[in-house]
Amino acid sequence: MRKAQAAWEKRILKSLNSMCTELSVPLARRRPPQEQKELLSRWSELGTEEPDLSHFRPVYAPKDFLEVLVNLRNPNSNWSEQASHCNLWGLVQLPLRTKTRKQLQADFSELSISEPQAGVDDSPEIPADVFASERTKLGRRVLEAEHSPLAQQYAKKGCPTGLRGAIWAQILGVKVDSVDQLYYQQLKSYVIHHDLLIDSLIYKDVKLTAANDDYYFVFEDLLHQILLIFSRDTTVLRCFAHTSATPAKSYIRGKLGLEEFQVTYPPSGVIPFHGFTMYCASLCFVYDEPARLYFVFREMYTRYFSHLHHMSSHPQGIVSLCALFESLLQTHEPELFYHLKGVGAPPLKIAFKWLMRAFAGFLGSDQLLLLWDRVLGFDSLEILSVLAFAIFSFRRTNLLEVSSYAAAEAVLSDLTTLKLVPLLQLALFS
Repeated sequence: MRKAQAAWEKRILKSLNSMCTELSVPLARRRPPQEQKELLSRWSELGTEEPDLSHFRPVYAPKDFLEVLVNLRNPNSNWSEQASHCNLWGLVQLPLRTKTRKQLQADFSELSISEPQAGVDDSPEIPADVFASERTKLGRRVLEAEHSPLAQQYAKKGCPTGLRGAIWAQILGVKVDSVDQLYYQQLKSYVIHHDLLIDSLIYKDVKLTAANDDYYFVFEDLLHQILLIFSRDTTVLRCFAHTSATPAKSYIRGKLGLEEFQVTYPPSGVIPFHGFTMYCASLCFVYDEPARLYFVFREMYTRYFSHLHHMSSHPQGIVSLCALFESLLQTHEPELFYHLKGVGAPPLKIAFKWLMRAFAGFLGSDQLLLLWDRVLGFDSLEILSVLAFAIFSFRRTNLLEVSSYAAAEAVLSDLTTLKLVPLLQLALFS
């Protein structure tokens, strides 16, 4: 796994360096004083800029990452001996341990049909005093207690819209004080003083994703600010401490090969892929104050989202999540799995982008936030695999009629009408 991750990182770095060479653009440069002033003056309206980025391309997209994952093999595993235990139908050909539906039922017992849930019991059809008002009262008491595990337990059944921001911040331990505000301003000054090649990639990704989306286009200016600042934050490097991933390294100009002049590039260690913006875009519905939004996003990334684009055998890592999705689908919907495989539409090929982006930009915004309530509440990304399985199971009838990959993708192209909680309950407890 480490070898594969190292090879993948080399490929990303090669792509980045070749872009520099082709476009004659440095990885980093100090902005002239006049350019610094101009950037500072239009900081709150960065989305109005229209630079020519036609020659810049995303370093990689989810489909590129999937190609690497499906070619992973364990040299110590003899498939012929373990045929009964292996995921031979699936694209992930690694003998990773995945949970059964019974184990998942125990893990996500609070999602049971017998339990009242935000996202179901607070709908307009039900009188507000039955559930929503009581839920809000309880939420306020949880916030007053200022105890993270309590807030986490509360989030398992979903958060009311008005309390979500405060509940999430409490779970993640985010309290933005004067020191944090100062740090935020310091990171902003790094953006003002230096221009990175990564800035153009971030700018292009915002334009290609959030700026083109009916839900998220209004947050374009804010997304530029947050993601540019994120790229300069060395605190993010802590997420590399417990993973096989390694941040990219570069050298100060003219000092190539001298170890003492080696620097992490970008400072955060994170090279954005196509769609990276959507991790942050969804949080804009919850937080309107830039510094608070930033620190919550940084915590969400280091705890959860970083697992979704690094190769590892971690049970919350993207490889294990893919294996769990395929295991659930072929165990409980074997006919559907076999049919899709037969027509050249492997289910994971369709679902991978959902998993890698934690469904950001695919579900309706209200349903996505209800999903992330549960990710935080259960402190688990496995719910993403359960949801992907639930969607295939729900659309089973239509999918059994398709005869090509394009037709299967068309059936699953619009997820914005789906209701999260009933789907999860259907997948786990029906």
